[in-house]
Amino acid sequence: VQLQACGGGLVQAGDSLRLSCVASGRTFSRNTVAWFRQAQGKEREFVAAFPWSGGAIVYADSVKGRFTISNDNAKNTMYLQMNKLNPEDTALYYCAARAPHLNVVRRDVNAYAYWGQGTLVTVSS
Repeated sequence: VQLQACGGGLVQAGDSLRLSCVASGRTFSRNTVAWFRQAQGKEREFVAAFPWSGGAIVYADSVKGRFTISNDNAKNTMYLQMNKLNPEDTALYYCAARAPHLNVVRRDVNAYAYWGQGTLVTVSS
């Protein structure tokens, strides 16, 4: 499966953005999908994830209550709605998917087999 993320941009603190990630080649229907981010000079970190077929949504504590992960099955697209952005949210955001049938949410990078190219979110103060 190939993943294509988009929607990043330059915003001010307090603003909102919605990232999208569309899959091609196959559907997400049997995958656990996630968003990660990587700030300059830091390791890639988990943001949010859920099993596409249904199950608990998991968020990093740093984004809980501000970010919402969702999907549109018909469009084979996942989203990350980001509200109340702050400069600490500045990073490259990546969408990712686990191999099919692995329906357990994992927070570690190595658990995900498929990655999008990243979309840059910059939040100015």
